[in-house]
Amino acid sequence: MTRGPSDVLIIGAGIMGCATAYFAARAGLSVTVLERELPVSGSTSRCEGNILMSDKELGPELELTHYSLDIWRGELAEFGRFWEFEAKGGIIVASRESSLASLERFSASQRAFGIRSERLDPGALREYEPLVTDRALGAAYYPDDCQVQPILAAATFLRLARGLGAELVTRAPVTALLRDRDRVVGARTPRGDFSAAHIVNTAGAWAGSIGDLAGVRVPVLPRRGFVLVTEPLPPRVHHKVYAAEYVDNVGSADAGLQASPVVEGTPAGTILIGSSRERVGFDRTVSVPALRSIARNAIELFPFLAGTRMLRHYHGFRPYCPDHLPVIGPDPRAPGLWHAAGHEGAGIGLAAGTGKLLAQALSGDAPELPLHPFRPERFDEEVSA
Repeated sequence: MTRGPSDVLIIGAGIMGCATAYFAARAGLSVTVLERELPVSGSTSRCEGNILMSDKELGPELELTHYSLDIWRGELAEFGRFWEFEAKGGIIVASRESSLASLERFSASQRAFGIRSERLDPGALREYEPLVTDRALGAAYYPDDCQVQPILAAATFLRLARGLGAELVTRAPVTALLRDRDRVVGARTPRGDFSAAHIVNTAGAWAGSIGDLAGVRVPVLPRRGFVLVTEPLPPRVHHKVYAAEYVDNVGSADAGLQASPVVEGTPAGTILIGSSRERVGFDRTVSVPALRSIARNAIELFPFLAGTRMLRHYHGFRPYCPDHLPVIGPDPRAPGLWHAAGHEGAGIGLAAGTGKLLAQALSGDAPELPLHPFRPERFDEEVSA
């Protein structure tokens, strides 16, 4: 039996699927969300919840970040208490002359785009973060960097969407996509077939497998990352603080282990410590070398952490695209199929903008931000060029 049809069928109930469901339902579209396990059980539950302007190069991703930040701080502000929204600001620290020079060039280019940042000398840096390493030569402060609790954010989007009539179907892995001639019109699951006018692939690091079912190439790859969690402490880290090398790691295409310190406090008193990146497929093995590198780097940035106990660690898979841009929009190679995936470590922050833009396009309206840079078929264009 085929259930539906809905206006929109969303595959994946991570933050991208939940945000898209909310904005689409708010636009008056009927929405069904399919989740292979339980909501928010994938990458969204294994990340930090960044909404960062500070680590974005000039280009389409920075524009999307700016757009998303305005949504988080504007029309979504009334829900901020539900997902622990913190406008804490971010600080990039440079401890080498070469890193400081690169940071100043990077920040200057962002300021030319209208991104707010402030140069900090070592004295000013310690006014913001008194316990930071005395090896720091300077820093850049980004007052617009924010943070949310990602599980709460996704769950709230989903709750709001369901309040507007969206349906959630759990333990429903998609095993095939249904077609009417060339058009994708639904999805097959062990819980039945579901039909819709538009099928949206928000499967995160697993989005490529949904593309495979449609016979289209969506090169979203998993990039494993670890996070350490400390014991609860009095407030000691007041912003999101990371080393300048983190920006290079975000933009790197290397498959091997990369680690650079990212440290931030939480409302509960614990400190989250990252970050690492490595392309090892969907290998869930705990990597002692990765954990060791993260801990060592964090102590270099905040020496007091050497005497701090770790409560636990967790890890997940960031959805990585080779050109470091997400895949967003309709797929002309499989009419009826849309994608919203490949945001890598920026997915939490970009979910608001991505969901709203998709809802506009799904409703037949022109998106407020062009989706052309994120078009799914761009990878086939590169091959044929």
